[in-house]
Amino acid sequence: MTVHFIGAGPGAPDLLTLRGRDLIAACPVCLYAGSLVPEAILAHCPEGAEIVNTAAMALDDIIEAIRLAHGAGKDIARLHSGDLSVWSAMGEQMRRLRALGIPVSVTPGVPSFAAAAATLGAELTLPGLAQSVVLTRTQGRASSMPPGETLVNFAATGATLAIHLSIQNINGVVAELSPAYGPDCPVAVVYRASWPDERIIRATLGDIAGRLDAGITRTALILVGPALAGEGFDESCLYAADYDRRYRPQSAESPWASWSHNDD
Repeated sequence: MTVHFIGAGPGAPDLLTLRGRDLIAACPVCLYAGSLVPEAILAHCPEGAEIVNTAAMALDDIIEAIRLAHGAGKDIARLHSGDLSVWSAMGEQMRRLRALGIPVSVTPGVPSFAAAAATLGAELTLPGLAQSVVLTRTQGRASSMPPGETLVNFAATGATLAIHLSIQNINGVVAELSPAYGPDCPVAVVYRASWPDERIIRATLGDIAGRLDAGITRTALILVGPALAGEGFDESCLYAADYDRRYRPQSAESPWASWSHNDD
């Protein structure tokens, strides 16, 4: 039987892929990270499913629960918040499961930075301002940061930064980013993106620390960069009338002309 790692999205129970929903509905066992995955998503579990909240469990206990379910011939849905490709602790679980010969699959989910950008109604890559998004964090108790992965280094690129798991270190974030971005650089903190109690705090690097209240201590994403202002950017060439592209060749000499004709 298979352990299906499923990205459960940022919080809203309908921000779940169809594949994820169907896998949850097909698995008689569901292990979910209850500190971040809302219980509403468990409504997709089949009737009588064994549901285990892993929030208080150690890694050895989680693997043992999976091993027992696998031994009983049961497929397992393993739910983590957001998308599994970043900060999900999936890697350490998969390493142990593969050592045990237990098959795994991975279904992506809506990442928190995408949900936060949607809440803001923002495109994070605007022509002339930013064409890269850096997903990063500051050092915490759970994981150290490699020496080269500093906010100072990332700020030097001018990219849009999506800083996770760092809201309690907001003063340090401001101190490291201000020299490169300046105090007037736009900042948005999105607390619990897509949840019913979602909150948005828009500010600048110069005043964001003073705009946060004591209740925002976790599950908040910090977005920083000129693109957040949503102004002063160029229009892309993609939809320009004179832009030569496959579906709109501008002349008979266009490299796309014969391609477009053949498509017809």
